[in-house]
Amino acid sequence: MKFMLMMQGTRKGWESMGSWRPEEIVEHIRFMKRLVEELRTTGELLLAEGLDVPANAKIVKAAREDAPLVSDGPFAETKEFLAGFWLVEVTSMQRAHAIAARASTAPGPNGAPMAIPIEVRQVMSAPSIEP
Repeated sequence: MKFMLMMQGTRKGWESMGSWRPEEIVEHIRFMKRLVEELRTTGELLLAEGLDVPANAKIVKAAREDAPLVSDGPFAETKEFLAGFWLVEVTSMQRAHAIAARASTAPGPNGAPMAIPIEVRQVMSAPSIEP
């Protein structure tokens, strides 16, 4: 079973990282790298990536492929955004939840677990289409 674990962020949370001590940022990153390495070792990790800041995001819409409308996004009223993700292949939804729970405990200021919201969604295959 494949699952995408999506780490949610907030503007307030993102901006607060500017007040973290350098060693707190290092420990946060170290935690995330250890998690990725553990999932590689177990063979469960398919892909993991952090995403750029929301201010650099763009929204693309098109009625025709050759005429895209590109605008800034997410918009100012957006309170939450996708900060990063893991794509894992595990034996059960319970295992996906366990990995998400572990990721959620990434350390923040003073090493306290951040309780980061992690959305867990199963990756589904498209139905086969017979001609």
